[in-house]
Amino acid sequence: MRLTPREWRKLALPAIVCLALAATGAALILAARQSVRAADQSLAAAQAERARNTQRLATIAEEEREVSQKIAFYQQLKDLNILGEERRLEWADTIARIRAQRELLDLRYRVERQKLLVSAEGKPANVDFFGSTMKVQLALLHEEDLVRFLSDLRASGNAYYSVKRCTLVRTGQAATGASIVPRLRAECEIELITIIDRAAKK
Repeated sequence: MRLTPREWRKLALPAIVCLALAATGAALILAARQSVRAADQSLAAAQAERARNTQRLATIAEEEREVSQKIAFYQQLKDLNILGEERRLEWADTIARIRAQRELLDLRYRVERQKLLVSAEGKPANVDFFGSTMKVQLALLHEEDLVRFLSDLRASGNAYYSVKRCTLVRTGQAATGASIVPRLRAECEIELITIIDRAAKK
């Protein structure tokens, strides 16, 4: 079937409209795809930013927890009077008090000069651990008297008491009814450790 020129002229306008609509539809589809792609990219970027923010919050929370733990530990050391310069007067008072409370028959001691044990690197300054060796001689009625003496020392604070060595020997003296005779003698070396925070001194 052949179309006449007149019929072709009648179909020209609808054909042009159809082509225009097809082009418009194609453009809309392309624009929609681009919009979807842009929306996907924006969503991915937002999700990545959210993940980064979540990681930052987790890191901050962990750092806060570590700082809280360190502050609590620092406060414990401070409460025990381990931080700062050595306290020889307090040490002497503590030993005198323990001797009186425990009714120790004979207790002699000597504290040697303080020495640097170790310097630990830290921020903003180093932390120095100092030790003073205390040599103690005790007359004991029973082995438990020594254990109680060391326990009382540790409980007193004023330093960290690290027992380096203790020796026990029997006196060989027989008990008499007239007086209490110590059955044992103990000799101990105890390290009195204090901590100096150089940053806190500035």
